[in-house]
Amino acid sequence: MEARFDETLRRYDMLPAGTRVLCACSGGADSMALLHLLRGRAGVTVLCAHFNHRLRGAESDRDEAFVRNACDELGIAFFVGAADVSAYAAAHHMGLEEAARTLRYAFLERTADAQGCEKIATAHHAEDNAETVLWNLVRGCGGRGLGGIAPVRGRFIRPMLRLTRPEIEEYLSRRGIPWVTDSSNALDDNPRNRIRHHVLPLLQAENSAAVAHICAAAELAWADDAYLSAEAERFMVDFARGGGALPVDAFLALPEPVGARVLRSLGLSLQRRHVEAVYALCRSGAAHGAVDLPGGRIRKEYGVLTAAEAPERALARREVPFGTTPLPELGMEILRETPRKTDEIHNSFNTFFFKSDSIRGMMFVARANGGDTIRLPGRGCTKTLKKLFQEAKLPPAQRACTPVLYDDDGVLAVWGFGVAERCAAAPGEIAQRVVIKETDRETGL
Repeated sequence: MEARFDETLRRYDMLPAGTRVLCACSGGADSMALLHLLRGRAGVTVLCAHFNHRLRGAESDRDEAFVRNACDELGIAFFVGAADVSAYAAAHHMGLEEAARTLRYAFLERTADAQGCEKIATAHHAEDNAETVLWNLVRGCGGRGLGGIAPVRGRFIRPMLRLTRPEIEEYLSRRGIPWVTDSSNALDDNPRNRIRHHVLPLLQAENSAAVAHICAAAELAWADDAYLSAEAERFMVDFARGGGALPVDAFLALPEPVGARVLRSLGLSLQRRHVEAVYALCRSGAAHGAVDLPGGRIRKEYGVLTAAEAPERALARREVPFGTTPLPELGMEILRETPRKTDEIHNSFNTFFFKSDSIRGMMFVARANGGDTIRLPGRGCTKTLKKLFQEAKLPPAQRACTPVLYDDDGVLAVWGFGVAERCAAAPGEIAQRVVIKETDRETGL
């Protein structure tokens, strides 16, 4: 295990001689192993940072004291940070997990800056990586998402990505190194825990090497993405003109995986369909045109592509009666059918079946209010729309033109995400079918 840890350090040149590295340590098995493995590296100065999230009361304070005592015994400089994660999450309309990560990483960055640390090491291991790949697949991803957790991201390094949890615990037991257990890890209150507790064991029952194979595939995908991204950067250096303008002919000569990364390098958040729309624009015979995209607009003018901010397309609030309701500012329309008994229910991201008696008062459509909440079926949790959009990496410009259906009690459904659990119809119930569809997707030609 130690040899593979050292090999990962060498392969990615994570800790050159003379490096000062800040080890993020929670006190759990993974981070305690990382602290000891780093401490054994010659020519490297190790410091330790612990962040108290104040989410588990006395248990959180116990973890802080445990890491402090361990560092005292090892002679390692110790730094601690703390914050009221629950209050921060509420104030910023974020989930606890996201708020905790935001505050923790900000603390690590500040501490590394103050102590002159070139690197920050975190204890992500093979199971963490496999869980990330599976979760990215479930949500939808490209090559970057398939790459899982990056071994190196800026000054953050993850030297334990090739080590499994059983190996780590065996190492600690062999060395007599104690650790503490976070009781929240046993809960099924977030997707990663559910994947860890239920999905990975099923895969490992089919193939005991499932985690290793997933991680090996992720490593290849990460390397492929890094190469393609470097090719995109090289193209931008060679061909980008003032303001990021790109010659269409040179752009079309690129392999499409490189071309997609070139477009994303312009600062746009693009899905596959957006990339395809830009290619359609480039291949058209028109001398000029434009495509509006999330967070921006791509224009074609006499053989040159340029990126600019897209005009605001915010949705105006309006009632949704039975029949067709046009949304001309979005190039969409809503079709609301009269109630009827429905034996087959096929909810999707743009088609919703509502229990007819669950709708309170008037149904209307409006732009999202980030503080409003929805509980999607099967998710087991209620989230703010802001959190939902953040997790989907939806840019602010696209949030403003995402239709949300409401009644007097709150959110009924969100286009692109689904129907609220409180009003989702079941087969055999009297239901209203509502479809939100695009009517004139802009090509700019």
